[in-house]
Order: sequence, then structure tokens, then C-alpha cells
Amino acid sequence: METLPILKQEFEAEYQITKKFFEAYDDSLNDFAPHEKSMKMMPLATHIAEIFGWPEIIMKTEKLDFAAGDYKPTFLKSRSELLQKLDEDYQKTRQTFSGMQESDLEGRWKITMGEQVLQDFSKYTALRHALNQITHHRAQLGVYYRLNGIAVPASYGPSADTEEL
Repeated sequence: METLPILKQEFEAEYQITKKFFEAYDDSLNDFAPHEKSMKMMPLATHIAEIFGWPEIIMKTEKLDFAAGDYKPTFLKSRSELLQKLDEDYQKTRQTFSGMQESDLEGRWKITMGEQVLQDFSKYTALRHALNQITHHRAQLGVYYRLNGIAVPASYGPSADTEEL
């Protein structure tokens, strides 16, 4: 079984779900955090959007080194910027996938902090990790929404706030 077509479908599905979440985003809550150790809402949402650009990074590099400054965080201020970032990064992923072959998933990719290896993945596993991160952090965002009275969009079935998919 080829996994590349499945990955493409999964990223598309996660993009569509995430877009619904971002359309419900309330700019007045950018600095909301449910706990002092929690990320604030806009940085959390921005992180989710950025993950949609990870496949391009994963497939074009062999590692991400935080100590070398390979990661440059994005700072957004509004729902419109958030939706734009999501669309831009998802389009990068679509472009990356369009130029790939199944064998491209066999390479290695690492996350490091200088010489310290934080993660060592196959390219396929790194892409799966990105999908897991989208789901994980979007669920966090759903909790933030719930705590602030924002209707939580449907994800993999109806939410308590909607019967729609």
C-alpha cells in the first residue's frame, strides 16, 4: 500500500477542520490562557497554522536545529492573519506533496538542540508526527473555545455545539 496518497488526504482533511476552527477564532481573546503554564490563545493557534508548513521543511531538510535558529516563530494578531497563514502553509504542503514520490518518505529527519538530538524520525514518521501535533493542539484550542463560550466546530463527527460536519 502506498502511504503518500493517504498522507495527502489526511493533511487535506485536517486543513478543512482547522479552517473551521480558525473561522470561529475571536481576536479579543488573543492573550487568553487557561493556566499560567498554558500557551496564550493566539500563539497556540499560530503554532497550529505553522504545522501545516512542516512537510515542506521536513522534505527539504535533514533536520531542524533550534540552537542554530532554524525555527523563526510567526507572530500574528488577527483571525484574518491566522487564516492567511493557514492557507499559505497548507499550499506549501500541497506543492511539496505534488513533487514527491513514495520513496521520498524513506529518508531521515531530526529535531535537535545543537548536538542534542530531541527526535530522530523517518521522513514518513515526521509527517505523521505533524498530523498528530495538529490534532493535539487543535483539541487544546477547542478547550480554550469551550472555556470562552465559543462554539466548538465539528471535527471527526459532531461536537456538542453542532450537528454538522
